[in-house]
Amino acid sequence: MHRFFVLACIALTAALSACSTTRQAPDTSIKTSSVIVPEEHKLAYARDEAVPRMTGWHHLAGRTLEVSSLADLKLQDKEVILSFDDGPIPGRTDKVLAILDQFGVKGAFMMVGAMAEMHPALARKVAMDGNTIGSHTYDHADLSSLSFDAAMAEVIKGQLAVTKATGSDVSFFRFPYLSESHRLRAAIAMRDMVVMDVDIDSKDYFATTPASVTQRTMDQLHKRGRGIILMHDIHKRTAKMLPTLLSKLEAEGYKVVTLKFKKTQAPTNLVASADFVMTR
Repeated sequence: MHRFFVLACIALTAALSACSTTRQAPDTSIKTSSVIVPEEHKLAYARDEAVPRMTGWHHLAGRTLEVSSLADLKLQDKEVILSFDDGPIPGRTDKVLAILDQFGVKGAFMMVGAMAEMHPALARKVAMDGNTIGSHTYDHADLSSLSFDAAMAEVIKGQLAVTKATGSDVSFFRFPYLSESHRLRAAIAMRDMVVMDVDIDSKDYFATTPASVTQRTMDQLHKRGRGIILMHDIHKRTAKMLPTLLSKLEAEGYKVVTLKFKKTQAPTNLVASADFVMTR
């Protein structure tokens, strides 16, 4: 009973946390309906016009980018990476997976170790679908509030839990709340993990409409032209907005890049390109 209570508390903590310095409780209702057709597609159907088929629609899929360090993570204009934090969680993550599959693209899932431990079948499905797997600590702790040793223990515990649940190597990492230090980044790189920064924060953890999330994301993307998009697969509004977001990306000629870790014997380069230095 004690272990069940502890795990339940961990799950609640992860669900209530968002990867931002702004912490806000998510919409916790769960809906498992099928993929939502974007509004513009509904209008086209009503007018009996030709629309792109969702199933087998692969115009959005871009190249696979192999990286061994952050310095390799260089995107070209009109390229994006779709990243999702804090899962997996049934009824949410699986819906995001279905939408990505409909559009023929892959995402990068930064899993909380405790959540992967609680839902190993779902965590494994994320990996088996060909998505990039990363870790996000064990229980979404703010590492800046811990000693270096305690922070690294949290990182390692999370990495091991996600590895066990997914059956895949975990080669990417994102700091909860984007709360980091140079020393932690260097230590994580020494474990052959690439730290995933954020270029475009969808702020899908705000209690706003899916349309607002989509517009905010596209507005930022128009300014940057490319980048790593941060979303969260624990919020139902993310799954609601995702088909429309992907439709807009495709219509504007963007490509979704799939990340893959490339093992190397060379020392890890910790210097990021100017385009991928996190700004707050």
